[in-house]
Amino acid sequence: MPTAQRRSVAKTALGAILAAIMLFPVYWMINVSLTPTRLMRKSPPSLLPLHPTFVGYNSVLHEQLPYLVTSLGIGLGTVLLTLVISAPAAFAMAQLRPRGSGPINFVLLIAQMIPSITMALGFYNIYVNAKIVNHWWGLVLTDSTIAVPFGVLILTAFMSAVPSDLLQAAKIDGAGAMRIFWSIVVPVSRNGVVTVSLFSFLWAWSDFVFAATLDTGGRYRPITLGIYKYIGNNNQQWNAIMATAVVASVPAALLLVLAQRYVAAGLTTVAVKD
Repeated sequence: MPTAQRRSVAKTALGAILAAIMLFPVYWMINVSLTPTRLMRKSPPSLLPLHPTFVGYNSVLHEQLPYLVTSLGIGLGTVLLTLVISAPAAFAMAQLRPRGSGPINFVLLIAQMIPSITMALGFYNIYVNAKIVNHWWGLVLTDSTIAVPFGVLILTAFMSAVPSDLLQAAKIDGAGAMRIFWSIVVPVSRNGVVTVSLFSFLWAWSDFVFAATLDTGGRYRPITLGIYKYIGNNNQQWNAIMATAVVASVPAALLLVLAQRYVAAGLTTVAVKD
């Protein structure tokens, strides 16, 4: 076997081993979701679900669907609010170039470093005074505080790369700032919009800190709290927990598969721009 071919085989084998190691937690999650509770109490689950049960998935269908719907609503609401705020702000930063844009970018970077628990405690005090605790749309507002700074930074990089000749031609044709933004800049920045939308949804979908702090007793709670309700001092339904985690992972996995080429192109563009 030629040296180049041996190196290719070795790299492929190494990649397969690393992929297997990284994907093993996902397999273990599926394995535990199919393992009967009595077998987990006696000993650790086997590497293969020899006696599979779908009790955990039955619990998901009968108990967790409202949580899944709530998380979907929170995720989509967060995406919508994030884009409504961050896209015009990024357009202003990239094309209108207001004074103080440098300090504003610095503040947006700092905002990414604030711990979620610190923000949650501050929001709790505000929400209690405003009497909006335990509302799902309150979580949309709080999740957007994480997504908006990220969205402005990403979309600013995209919108700065829009050719100036294209914008000048639109201005000569009589297009105003809003028309240029909506008809030219946003379509050209499609990869950035998809990237921001995906990360905004994933942050909202996987949020636990804000949900546990601001929506502990509401009627509509997200799936992260739905999983948490299975965990107690004397009751730990691991197959139900893992089955819920498997089902909750499906929307995120589908979005990643569908949007991966847009995200890859978006991150590459930002890296080149920076």
